[in-house]
Amino acid sequence: MNQSSHISPSPIVPPTGLNPPLAATLTAAAAAVTAVIAGSTPDSVLQGLAPKLRAGAMDLSYTALRDYGRGDFLLARLTAKRLPDVLVHSLLLVAISRLERRPEEAHTVVNQATDAAKEMSNGRYKGVVNGVLRNFLRQRDELLAAADKDAVAFSRHPAWWINRIRVDHPASWKEILAAGNSHPPMCLRLSRRRLGAPRSGPPAMQSTSTNWQDSLAQAEIEVRALNEEAFLLTRPMPVERIPGFAEGLCSVQDFGAQAAAHLLDVRGGMTVLDACAAPGGKAAHLLELADIKLTALDIDARRLARVQSNLERLGLSATLKVGNAANIDSWWDGQPFERILADVPCTASGVVRRHPDAKWLRRETDLRKFAKQQAEIIDALWQTLARGGKMLYCTCSVFDQENAAQISSFMLRHADAERLPTQLHKSTQSDIELKLLPTAEHDGFYYALLQKR
Repeated sequence: MNQSSHISPSPIVPPTGLNPPLAATLTAAAAAVTAVIAGSTPDSVLQGLAPKLRAGAMDLSYTALRDYGRGDFLLARLTAKRLPDVLVHSLLLVAISRLERRPEEAHTVVNQATDAAKEMSNGRYKGVVNGVLRNFLRQRDELLAAADKDAVAFSRHPAWWINRIRVDHPASWKEILAAGNSHPPMCLRLSRRRLGAPRSGPPAMQSTSTNWQDSLAQAEIEVRALNEEAFLLTRPMPVERIPGFAEGLCSVQDFGAQAAAHLLDVRGGMTVLDACAAPGGKAAHLLELADIKLTALDIDARRLARVQSNLERLGLSATLKVGNAANIDSWWDGQPFERILADVPCTASGVVRRHPDAKWLRRETDLRKFAKQQAEIIDALWQTLARGGKMLYCTCSVFDQENAAQISSFMLRHADAERLPTQLHKSTQSDIELKLLPTAEHDGFYYALLQKR
């Protein structure tokens, strides 16, 4: 990606309050894909759209980005050369993705995509768009059969990514790649404090899981309980529709991410650091589990503001600091922490279905850059950990270079470090690391628990 492009006029915006026509949604989705091709993120376009247009454009653009490797393969066989207008090229990527996944909408998609092309480059490529899409429909079976024989087009992942997953996970690489192309699950975390059952300290408010689930049922929202505080939605939806969300009764947090607070083993009165804390889901969970003195650290002041907003909604409080976790002199007051959550920056390969642009924006060389940054952060944080204290290393990656290999190197550098079992439940067999691969219930995460002797 990162190609120079001529960007056509802004997406067609329908009158406020009306459902946008498909042509407008296709145009907005194409603009989001174009942003990724230029090296940015789809949010740089999507955030500026009206709510109804944004929802549809997000669905179309995210799906097209999941399918990008396949769409690029198909377009290369449908066009003699790459179109000079990248927005039109992106429109074709979005439309072909839609045609393959929704063949019953073929007539509408072709017509609306052609209408969208009228507003791009003064309509110069209207006939091209119409012709390419109709050729795709005519040659559909032959083209898709060819795509299924190409590794990138079939798996919808870059070649280097495929190779890494195959090496790191020889027994489950196909399932991991397939999960990366799916829609992510939406999981709710019910506040223990609102349940009246925090691990320590008095409950802030009283409620019951049963009453809350009854309110979900009344709102015709189906959930499946994964444990006493995690509930998987049958169908993702806007948080505004979820009973109790605005009042702080629950939060949206992936089930895999919910493991962090439990693994860190916090107890009342402890001093705890959540490094790289934004957007604050794990920080809030820690505060719900025990009455602790929490410091939430993040290098980005704007992202730290999201932490504050989330804590306020939940009726929780923490000390917020802006600073680089790897540069402790800029933020640490010298008082050691009893617990540290090191949720370090990573490739996000375990949550790629939530951020499909990451597959195409990342490069294999980024792995080394992230690994270096991770090592710098955890080496620095280790200095702030009290003797006998615990640090939980966490990534949302499925690449071993950021996970097991990183911790192995850390252990060689720090003779005072001891690995502890990552045991979530008494019935769980102890192990020195927890690898969560993406499934229908949760994203991909890695956890390693370290104690300072």
